Amino acid sequence: MPINIFSGAAGENGVNLLRRFEKNLQYYFAYDTMAFIKQKERYFMNKRNVCDAPVEGKRILLRCDFNVPYDENGEISDTRRIDESLETIKFLISKNAKVIICSHFRRPHGVFDESMSLKKAAGYLASKLNMNIKLASDVVGESAKALVSSLKEGEICVLENLRFEIGEEENSEEFAKKLASFADIYVNDGFGVCHREHASLVGVPKFLPSYCGFLIQKEVQTISSVINNPKRPLVSILGGAKVSDKIGVIEHLVDKVDAFIIGGGMTYTFMNALGYSIGDSICEKSKLSLAKDILALTKEKGVKLLLPVDCKLGKEYKSDTETMIVDSDKIPDGWQGLDIGPKSIELFSNELKNAGSVIWNGPLGVSEWSSFAEGTFSIARSLANSSAQTVIGGGDVAAAVNKAGVADKMYHISTGGGSSLMFLEGKELPAIAALPDK
Repeated sequence: MPINIFSGAAGENGVNLLRRFEKNLQYYFAYDTMAFIKQKERYFMNKRNVCDAPVEGKRILLRCDFNVPYDENGEISDTRRIDESLETIKFLISKNAKVIICSHFRRPHGVFDESMSLKKAAGYLASKLNMNIKLASDVVGESAKALVSSLKEGEICVLENLRFEIGEEENSEEFAKKLASFADIYVNDGFGVCHREHASLVGVPKFLPSYCGFLIQKEVQTISSVINNPKRPLVSILGGAKVSDKIGVIEHLVDKVDAFIIGGGMTYTFMNALGYSIGDSICEKSKLSLAKDILALTKEKGVKLLLPVDCKLGKEYKSDTETMIVDSDKIPDGWQGLDIGPKSIELFSNELKNAGSVIWNGPLGVSEWSSFAEGTFSIARSLANSSAQTVIGGGDVAAAVNKAGVADKMYHISTGGGSSLMFLEGKELPAIAALPDK
């Protein structure tokens, strides 16, 4: 008998899960039935999902994203990416499938490196499922072949780090064929890598019947719903180092949001474009005209754009440097802005009090250093205490929200920094495009 450990109501299957989501979505659009009809197809991707797949008793190659962070003791510090794929994994084993999980971890660049093994990720998964899970000592070699051939119905094995093979990042057709030879069906549930054009993501679907998993479905549906029919006002918080990294997001969202809040290193390119002295702060000099264009565009569209009014400065770019707080237009030479200041925290928090929806991509300071994390942490706490539906775009902000202890108060935390950024730019993700339509 198959083991039914799919989370949710007893005996609930993937079809019921999607029906439940659809019911919730219809409630969300209850005030406008036509809006629901128009948006349903957008939110429910026109891609085959795992519920459409004849997985019973079949060998399933499941692409996950187990590229999780580790602490200074070499232990997994944030298991969310693994946890978020449990829905799909549990569903597959409940159908008595033979599940072959593959993932990458860090960047070994085609060379075996014990420190980048998936051993601990596989161990964590085994503990969560309370079952024995074997890890191959290679990716498509003899160990992997033997493990896959011995796999029984309802069992799981994990292949070693995909990036131990140079063919993964090179999108080698030969490597993709070797992976595909292990399975009858391919399921992609690694949203965090869907912006990549790697063999396990865009190569394998050429050789196997392919489907998306529940995590990809949820990510696309949730982010789409907040962008395309949000509770108003909709505020976009953008941080990170470079204006050039976020221009695509601004251009895509300028007709959708009510306000932008700008923080992080990109602040100082805007400040410099306004004629302010920025000391030694990071600045994309080649993008000053672009920053001016953005300021003009938001003004033309009637979209509010808030910049920090004060900054926390560091004498040097290091965690224990001398610090001081000054108004944003008074940064002296020899100092650099590394976080927003208390007046900016108050300004941004007040703007967010009345927000209905918030999309946040990029930290507001050097949030990995406690001395320059207060701006990001304070805004995270403000959002946790608000009624806004907040979508966190993965990456450094997801880590900061977790460190601030308010992750459970967020509406949605994406598992993909690069993927969510590309999605916010309105671009098609290569790995999702590689999956066939229904």
